[in-house]
Amino acid sequence: MRPRRDRSLHDRVVWQSASLLLAYPDDGHGARLQTVAELIGRITGEPARLLQETLSALRQVDAMALATRYVDTFDLRKQTTMLLTYWTGGDTRNRGAQMVAFTQAYRAAGVAPPRSEAPDHLPVVLEFAAAVDPVAGRRLLEAHRVPISVLRQALSDADSPYASAVAAVCATLPRVDEAQVRTLLGAGPPRKSVGLEPFQLTVPPRRAQGGV
Repeated sequence: MRPRRDRSLHDRVVWQSASLLLAYPDDGHGARLQTVAELIGRITGEPARLLQETLSALRQVDAMALATRYVDTFDLRKQTTMLLTYWTGGDTRNRGAQMVAFTQAYRAAGVAPPRSEAPDHLPVVLEFAAAVDPVAGRRLLEAHRVPISVLRQALSDADSPYASAVAAVCATLPRVDEAQVRTLLGAGPPRKSVGLEPFQLTVPPRRAQGGV
């Protein structure tokens, strides 16, 4: 068994790699892929294979075509949203409180909440866990391991190249009941609408051309 300290570092490299792969393919896309290629050399086991699958697939798609596919996958389909509280809070007041929990974790670690993405956006959470506070970051990821698994399953069902990157993240977290994942994916999140000030998004905003 890998020592706990080594496992923590290994998982952080997985999280950083997945965060880069799941980012919107803007002008920095090529540089991010190169960074992932270098990071994968420090990863072992199933996560390395899974990340390599996504990396190889993304390298085969033209950047403009990939940007269109990205928006269609993550911005226009609620089932594959990367907003983690969508599956736990839906359009209820609870979701607003859950988002606040993310911002509080960021501020407690001495960093400002993101301005261009919602605080529960998976790539943001992964980067926070990898590069800022691995303990608080792991806590957030483990608390939302079911939504992350739902995203993995939805992406797999859609035959998306991003599915393997999310599966690599799942490999660093406790196992979940796959029946529960399927049930949640089929039933959807809570639907009672009560207003979510100051957070009102249910899918990530569509990015401007070249935006982050």
